[in-house]
Amino acid sequence: MFAVTKPAAMNEMFARAFNSRSIDNLLALYEPDAILKTDAGDGFAAGLAAIGDALSQLLLAPGTMRSANAFCLVHGDIALLRADWSLSDGDRLIAAGSSAEIVRRQSDGRWLYFIDHATGASAESAAAPEATKY
Repeated sequence: MFAVTKPAAMNEMFARAFNSRSIDNLLALYEPDAILKTDAGDGFAAGLAAIGDALSQLLLAPGTMRSANAFCLVHGDIALLRADWSLSDGDRLIAAGSSAEIVRRQSDGRWLYFIDHATGASAESAAAPEATKY
């Protein structure tokens, strides 16, 4: 079963679920009312049916996914995650990016995605170029 009991393991489990090529394994990682943003556009998928449609499109991509957690900040039953992921077919890189997610601990101890932005940490900075970087 694709259940996560430590929030820092979410992104690795997402890659395992993707690599299983099972939509059920992927959807098992989301709350029923979660939202998923897959690109830089304005829209997003809300709820398991819409998320299932979006992830079904992702499953059409060839290759193997890898995902490494960059950080996991936990506060009570909520955690903020960032991961660096890639999708490759042998030596050919198909896609790569950095995600931003919020996961929430469920009453049974599992952690599930509540907000998932597949490329959220890859987005270009909105800060002015002359702004001081810290």
